[in-house]
Amino acid sequence: MEQVQSKPYPGPTPNYGGGYGGFPEQPPAYDQKSPYEGDRFKPKRTINDPLFLIFFVLQLLGYAALSGIVLNSWSSSNGFGGGLGKSGGQSGTAVTVNRSTVYLLLLVTAAALLLSTFYLMLTRAFTRTIMHITLVLTILLNIGICVYYWITRYWSGAIIFTVIALLAIFSYFGFRSRIPLASLLLQVVMDVAKHHKSVYLVAFVALLLQAALAVWYVFTTIATYNKYTPGNPNCATTSCSSGTVAGLIFYETFSFLWTSQVVKNVSIATLAGGPFGAWYYFGPREMGEMPKHPTTSAFGRASTLSLGSIAFGSLIVTLLELLKMLLNMIRNNANADGHPVEACLACCAACFIGCIESLVEWFNRYAYIEIALYGKPYIPAAKDTWRLFKDREFLIVVRQGIDALVNDSLVGMTLTWGAYAVGITCSLFAYLYLRFTAPSYNADGNYTAPILLFAFLIATLCSLTLSSAIEAGVSTIFVGLGEDPQVLAIRAPQLFGLIAERYPHVTAGVPRV
Repeated sequence: MEQVQSKPYPGPTPNYGGGYGGFPEQPPAYDQKSPYEGDRFKPKRTINDPLFLIFFVLQLLGYAALSGIVLNSWSSSNGFGGGLGKSGGQSGTAVTVNRSTVYLLLLVTAAALLLSTFYLMLTRAFTRTIMHITLVLTILLNIGICVYYWITRYWSGAIIFTVIALLAIFSYFGFRSRIPLASLLLQVVMDVAKHHKSVYLVAFVALLLQAALAVWYVFTTIATYNKYTPGNPNCATTSCSSGTVAGLIFYETFSFLWTSQVVKNVSIATLAGGPFGAWYYFGPREMGEMPKHPTTSAFGRASTLSLGSIAFGSLIVTLLELLKMLLNMIRNNANADGHPVEACLACCAACFIGCIESLVEWFNRYAYIEIALYGKPYIPAAKDTWRLFKDREFLIVVRQGIDALVNDSLVGMTLTWGAYAVGITCSLFAYLYLRFTAPSYNADGNYTAPILLFAFLIATLCSLTLSSAIEAGVSTIFVGLGEDPQVLAIRAPQLFGLIAERYPHVTAGVPRV
């Protein structure tokens, strides 16, 4: 083992990210550090953050038990009727949601799978133009939905989508000049994925798991409404109340969000500690220096020793997401009751929490890479991530800071916009389906908002799971650039040259303690 550790980084590699002429190349620099420096790829065989691992397992078991109870009751009552299409929707009970809602959300899940897969294929087929395509598509979708909501007098939705449409327009013109660096970075990541098919395998397995979780969540929530909504036949043998329904739905949504976050972040850690990390530090597989089965090894670490740490970070984002959802519900209720001031305040608070959530999720992605590469617990990984950013001068709020390197890449924003486009398309489909079928339980429109929320949530999570595969590669390159920037000059000379030309301080390197 000592002989392996003493080996320096492998030498020159094939030209990744080629085809973007006009970018300067830097001469390869041969760093004599070992790929195994600092216990990289050799984590200690200890379970990190065990309390959060136990908490995660217990809540998942509790969700499974609750799901079994309500699904058994729902099955015995035949789901309160309902079916597919207009006739099916109007044939069920008018007391609460029925099987027609299940069919609707299953259709939403299928649509999300198809749209997410298409988006991945689009990203695979295009690189530089994907930035323009997704941003322009999102602007058009936002404008179209905004106009539709104004026409149908869905005031709160119309106002929100008007603001989002304006932000999308301004963001496109603000970031358009920074697309060349992002497109080259995306090209490098896609080239790595092209030589490591496990990237797509991990992404699609994670997507299928997310779809399965979404289907399970749909059935469980519908069955919960079925069993505990006041006035339904089950209340003869069960204590029913609106508070019970709200509490159980809250817990089920919490469990679904947390589990979905964990699945997505395990896939990020698998890709960062597997194909992308191995490519950066060992070179391409054809050079013969890469360890055998890096993806399998990385998944084994992420799903066992580091699962508690991943659950810890995922819990923070889940709590912020729940808070944002509660504020959106308050806004919808205030808007329905004719209180525009309260609705506006709740909307502003939700936007503020959403910004914090995005920052935490972005920061966590880099912490997960530290966890994947070094096997650290969450808190030490977060501290090292903060030190890495601070030492790289990432936190100076000028062009040399976050705006200059991470957000300047545009990749994360483009993929997020793509996931958002999938989400709003599926929620619009759900809205049109409800309008067309006019189910009996939604005669007064009380269930429109939660069903649209479920549809958007399911579709967005599916799309983000696929996008996370590409984001994992982008973030891994940035972590490697912060730790050992000269390695990038060997792996992708054009990308390193462009970064060095625009931000020379970024390529100075960070000494590891």
